Amino acid sequence: MYTLDISDEVQAALENNKPIVALESTIITHGMPWPQNYHMANQVEDMVRAHGATSATIAVIEGRIKIGLDQSALKTLAQTQGARKLSRADLAICLVDGATGATTVAATMILAHLAGINVFATGGIGGVHRGAEHSFDISADLQELAQTPVTVIAAGAKAILDIPKTLEVLETLGVPVIAYGQNDLPAFWSRTCGLNAPLRIDDPAQIAQAQKMRTALGLSGGQLVANPIPSDAEIPQDQIEPIINRALMEAEAKGVSAKAVTPFLLQRIFELTDGRSLESNIALVLNNARLAAEIACAMGK
Repeated sequence: MYTLDISDEVQAALENNKPIVALESTIITHGMPWPQNYHMANQVEDMVRAHGATSATIAVIEGRIKIGLDQSALKTLAQTQGARKLSRADLAICLVDGATGATTVAATMILAHLAGINVFATGGIGGVHRGAEHSFDISADLQELAQTPVTVIAAGAKAILDIPKTLEVLETLGVPVIAYGQNDLPAFWSRTCGLNAPLRIDDPAQIAQAQKMRTALGLSGGQLVANPIPSDAEIPQDQIEPIINRALMEAEAKGVSAKAVTPFLLQRIFELTDGRSLESNIALVLNNARLAAEIACAMGK
C-alpha cells in the first residue's frame, strides 16, 4: 500500500496543528522552464512561510508520495525531464510503476487531503477547454473541486480555457466560486474576464469559516477562491486574447492534444509575449500563496 513521506517541517506542523499550505508540482515541471521554475518554487514556499504557514510542495518521486520537498528534492524535480503529469486517473499507476510525477490541481488536492491539509495555492485551475463541445476536453480539476474538501486559491481558471463554460460546470457541480476583493471573475494573467463571480468574500477568515460550514453541513468538495493577479503584473484581456488565439491555432495545426495542450500553449504564449507571461505567472502564484497562508492561519482558529 501507499505511504506518505512527510517532511520534518510539515510533520511538525501537523502534530502541532499549525497552518499548512499545499503547493502543486506540475507548475514546476510543466509550467515554467529551468531555472525560473526552481527559483519560483522557492519564492512561493518563502511567501507561505513569511505569512505564518508551513509550505508543503507535493509530488511523487520514484513511486513515493512526497508531502513537502527539501531543497535537494525540489532542485532535482525542477530539472527532471519527462516527469509524468498526474491527475486522479493516473496517480495510482505512477505509484505502482515507481515513477516520478508532478501533481496537477486534482492530484494535489487528493494527496493534500490524505495528509490532512485543507488549503492549497496554485496558479490557475484547469477547466473546460475551448472547443470542448467537439473534443470533450474538460479538466479533472473541476470534478475534484466537487468532491475533495480542500480550499483552492487560484487566479481563476487558466485564460487559455473557455471560462464561461468552466464557470457553468463548476456551478452544476456545486463548487463555490469566490472572488476575493472584487466582483469580477479574474482570468489568470488578467484581473477580469468580463464575467461577474457568483460569490465575493474579502476576508480570509470568512473564507475559512465557509469551508468549515460546508463540512458541518455534510457538503462534499472544496471551494475555489479566485484571487486577481496584482494590477502591476496584469496583462489585460484585450492584449493577451489575440496571443492566446494564435497559440491555439498553432496547437491545432500541430495536432497537439490531451495533456500536451496546456504546456504547449503556455510555452508559446511565453515566447509570443517575450517572457512577460512568465513574469505575470510568477507574480500571481506568489499572490495566491500569500492569500492561502492567510486563509490557512484563519482555518486553525
